[in-house]
Amino acid sequence: MGDISSSSVVLSVITDFCNDFRTTIDGNTNDLSLNELSGGARISFVFHELYNQGIKTIDPFDQVKDGDIRTILYNSSGSTPSLFVGTTAFEKMPAFRRYPALRERFNAVVVNFFKTALNPTTKLVSDMVAMQACYVNTTHPDFLNGHKAMAIVTDRLNAAKPQTPVPDPKSGKLAPGALNNNKDLDVDIKKEEPSFFGSFFSSAKNAPKKKGAAVMESPPQIIRPQTALNDRETMETEVIKLLIHSYFNIVKREMIDMVPKAISLTLVNYSKENLQRELLQELYKPEVLEDLLKESEYVVNRRKEVVSMVQALNKAEEIVAGV
Repeated sequence: MGDISSSSVVLSVITDFCNDFRTTIDGNTNDLSLNELSGGARISFVFHELYNQGIKTIDPFDQVKDGDIRTILYNSSGSTPSLFVGTTAFEKMPAFRRYPALRERFNAVVVNFFKTALNPTTKLVSDMVAMQACYVNTTHPDFLNGHKAMAIVTDRLNAAKPQTPVPDPKSGKLAPGALNNNKDLDVDIKKEEPSFFGSFFSSAKNAPKKKGAAVMESPPQIIRPQTALNDRETMETEVIKLLIHSYFNIVKREMIDMVPKAISLTLVNYSKENLQRELLQELYKPEVLEDLLKESEYVVNRRKEVVSMVQALNKAEEIVAGV
């Protein structure tokens, strides 16, 4: 096979493949599959269904519990409490069946091209996530401000509290036990609830006193809140959770919108514009054309069989003509 013929075969294969690739991505192909999504439709499904729903199902409180938030609140306040908180194209092209070396080299170039293009895509998406983590934009117009969050939490907690005692219509007095939060003289005094740090030193209070100089026990290695959240802690925790939900929803909306755009820019559109150039640089070279266009043994043997059959038919035709 001459150099001109070899060049035209490789160029034709590259051109046809890249044209089919572009039309499949754009959804303009005439060979539409009825069994599965392909090309641009598959990309769109991944972006708008799988990725979209996956991001929406992320819950910021899967790993973070109320007790963790309370601990962070105490740690952040220090010692002073704070006031506020398309592979089928390869199989359909006859040239690939005829030239297996071309098919293998073609596959290798395409796969390597996408692997190379994947690196800047992955970095861009990773940088977008890192940008969200390194800077929290509390001035975002959709972010719930602290005062509004406090008002919402206050309304929720007030709605969950028992109703305020109503004075007796006849006497005008409250019922016994309704004064001073059930700590008036008409009821038994309730046992005092332990404070935030009370549980840590309860053992020291209950231990029998020793004679001699007083000894203070050393604190434990790890100190964590043990008691239930009091009213203030509940308020602060709920406010923090509400602010986290508000900002997390902003981040999810931005990631759902921006990540598909980033992938389309650095991978999809990039491959449409540069894949053909890459194939031409790697395959359309005189020094490799001969190796690429070596026919398979099946094609060589089949050609010999066809030639022998044609020769036999010609002889048969001569015999018949001579009768």
